[in-house]
Amino acid sequence: MLNKTIQLWENIDHVTLHTYIHDHSLEFQANQKRPAIIICPGGGYLGTSDREAEPVALRFAALGYHTFVLRYTTYYKEWVKDTNNPPAPNEEAGYPQPLYDLAKAILTVREHAPKWLVDTDKIAVCGFSAGGHLAASMGVHWDGQLLNDRFTVNQELLRPNAVILGYPLADYQLMKEKVFSEGDDFAKHFWNIAIKAFFKTSEPTNEQLYEASPVHFVSSQTPPTFIWHTADDALVYAENALNFATALAKNKVPYELHVFESGVHGLSLCDETTAENENHLNPECSVWVDLANHWLKNHFD
Repeated sequence: MLNKTIQLWENIDHVTLHTYIHDHSLEFQANQKRPAIIICPGGGYLGTSDREAEPVALRFAALGYHTFVLRYTTYYKEWVKDTNNPPAPNEEAGYPQPLYDLAKAILTVREHAPKWLVDTDKIAVCGFSAGGHLAASMGVHWDGQLLNDRFTVNQELLRPNAVILGYPLADYQLMKEKVFSEGDDFAKHFWNIAIKAFFKTSEPTNEQLYEASPVHFVSSQTPPTFIWHTADDALVYAENALNFATALAKNKVPYELHVFESGVHGLSLCDETTAENENHLNPECSVWVDLANHWLKNHFD
């Protein structure tokens, strides 16, 4: 397996793409091109979670995919264990830079596809929580003016062939309303710091919240999407997934939605390989990987 770290921008050393590329072997069939998955860990745009990075990449690699982990631009350049005592912020962080990072990652995979034996018709993006927001944003904005102005390429090269969303944030307006009507102290605290990380302000306008919500920009050009969430997620509410799925349905975009009855936010693989504590052990939800794999194979075959 080829494991390497690629710096995506010449002058930004903390935005990287980590590769998990299967070796070329004569023992396999002649055409060894494989589908690929680019993984965007969550972390509230404050950092990128290790729990939603390499373990997920290895799980999908074991299923036959070339996988990649994107460490995109975040407010802190390291994982923050204590949000009350964070390190110095990254002043260059904030939207739309993470979207540019993901676009650059997709272009990088496509550029190296002949050497890495990537099937360029089978490139998915997979995101969790804030990374789910990023993946969903790419799904709805790949053909928009924002990316067209930044990248002088055929926009079809930016289009993911499929999107996988784990407990994604898809609607900032919904989140603001529910956090302050239903959220506990931690949810409100996390909302306040995550908002600053993403919008570069603690008080974004309603227009900014709307513009940053991918649920409002789903179209017939949005790629097929797989979504999973838990009904009692107390940090990113399940309505994000439900509303995004409804928007996909209205636009006749193929999708699959799984809402499991119970599970905390940030489950990742839901087993010992990604558990920070016992709450992350959830065998009922762990089937999402097999469900997503089966769904991808149906769309990629």
